Amino acid sequence: MATLVTQVGLPRLLSALAGGEMVDLGRHLDSHGVLPSSTQLDAGSLLDQVDRSGLRGRGGAAFPTATKLRAVRGARGPAIVVANGCESEPISAKDALLLSELPHLVLDGVELAARAVGAAEAIVAFEAPNGAARESLEIALSERRAERVDSTRFSLFAAQERFLSGQETALVSQINGGPPKPTFVPPRPTDRGVGRRPTLISNVETLANLALIARYGAAWFRELGTDAETGSRLVTLAGAVEQPGVYEIECGTALGALFAAAGGLSGELAGVLVGGYFGSWLPALGAGALELSNEALGRHGAALGCGAIVALPARSCSVAETVRVAIYLATETAGQCGPCVHGTAAIARTLHGIAEGKGSATAFGDLERWVAELPGRGACHHPNGLAHFVSTALRTFKSQFADHARHGPCDGCAAAPILTFPQPDPVPR
Repeated sequence: MATLVTQVGLPRLLSALAGGEMVDLGRHLDSHGVLPSSTQLDAGSLLDQVDRSGLRGRGGAAFPTATKLRAVRGARGPAIVVANGCESEPISAKDALLLSELPHLVLDGVELAARAVGAAEAIVAFEAPNGAARESLEIALSERRAERVDSTRFSLFAAQERFLSGQETALVSQINGGPPKPTFVPPRPTDRGVGRRPTLISNVETLANLALIARYGAAWFRELGTDAETGSRLVTLAGAVEQPGVYEIECGTALGALFAAAGGLSGELAGVLVGGYFGSWLPALGAGALELSNEALGRHGAALGCGAIVALPARSCSVAETVRVAIYLATETAGQCGPCVHGTAAIARTLHGIAEGKGSATAFGDLERWVAELPGRGACHHPNGLAHFVSTALRTFKSQFADHARHGPCDGCAAAPILTFPQPDPVPR
């Protein structure tokens, strides 16, 4: 169930929500009106609006959207658009919410992106187990065809439920009939992607924002946020809050204000995870003052990433939670780069040994060296993400890891996991 932060100018993306049901075309148009036609807003004018809005990608990398649009438009060959709704992060729910409850807002954004890059075809990708997204998209496309809303040919693609499925080149690989494995770049998908054509791959939240910018303009979009990070963001809040869920916040909102909008904390915290499983563990002390923008979080070595935030309750074991995720990530590698495959397995195995009180005398030193050496050693950012996640955990929960190394499992190790994911394989050996 989605809930909202109540403040001036919000909600935007979530303004048409209908109590958990899919918003049909009629309600969607009542809320937002029709899209400007290509004569009212041609490709050049649309690109200019996106540029002036300051919109950045909402999938995690925060790349300037206008720059990516122009790259695809300027590439050689017929372009194609891929709406990336493969959330991949197990604790993130924002993209699933958009696809299942607000599909028309996403499809509007896809239609506009196709206009901007000169594409006649678009693919909407989602994770195969997400039946609600598939059903909503099929209904929405049927409604749009009946009303002749779009000039773009739409198709749907069900991707595998893997942690790497949403990575750009891994998604291209799947659509092209291959496995969900990232490929080395260059070439980038903007030059050669689906069917070897110039391909715009954009997160569905980014595209939904595009639909609003086209209607209300760049100046309206910039009324919220900071100079560097404009507009609103969807975040998934989990853990020790009274009302976990998907929230729409202004970029730069204090974490404490988000907690308050979620009914407050449900107990003391052990720490806060910001940015999902490729994100950063941060101390509970002072967490409420953290501003949720990449610029502000960067001063703490963190980033908002996919927008997943977990308030870890003090009753949980931070060591056990970290080890479980590290094992999961180690089993989710693409299996094609030796340093990543062996490095992530070594990190997960060593962490598990420490948690059980069976770590070697060199365990902490080994981990410190590996998390420094592993980033940049693979075809994608998977080893970077795992290394960063683990390094921030070792720093934030230093005393807890030391206690486990001496005494083994604690009482909190038996608590129900807060950080969840599809069932992983056994500890890598």
